[in-house]
Amino acid sequence: MRISRIIAILAVLLGFFASVVHAPKLSAAFEERASDRAAITKILDGQQNNWNQGNVDAFLEGYWHSPDLTFSGSGGIARGWDGVLARYKKNYPDRAAMGQLDFSGLEFHFLGKDAALVLGHWHLARAQGDIGGVFSLVWQRFPEGWRIVHDHTSTVEKAK
Repeated sequence: MRISRIIAILAVLLGFFASVVHAPKLSAAFEERASDRAAITKILDGQQNNWNQGNVDAFLEGYWHSPDLTFSGSGGIARGWDGVLARYKKNYPDRAAMGQLDFSGLEFHFLGKDAALVLGHWHLARAQGDIGGVFSLVWQRFPEGWRIVHDHTSTVEKAK
């Protein structure tokens, strides 16, 4: 079940139980954060789907289309939307290298009204061998919606 679907179900259940026990309504701040979590999760779900269809260009729609976008990883720092796109295409040149992507363990930390830090795990199932690791994504809300402004992704070796 997709994370966004789980969040939506939990929100409905919380609303139901709050009305049954005549609890006060959820605060506007909590509801806004739930809405922001859902919006970001929807983008991540879309990225995962686009990746799994082999569409790197569509995967990058979740990123800020700016020369100020940054990506940090074991290969150093890629700068700008074009630089991040080139990095992905170099490291994942075909469907076999891309494999099937799965995000998990998402943690949301809101840094203000229009900024968030999302931590999580990534995993690629591939015929040539699975890989995975962790990421921290810095998000900013723009008029067109939430976008990743910085991505730090690391590969984590499996414990032996």
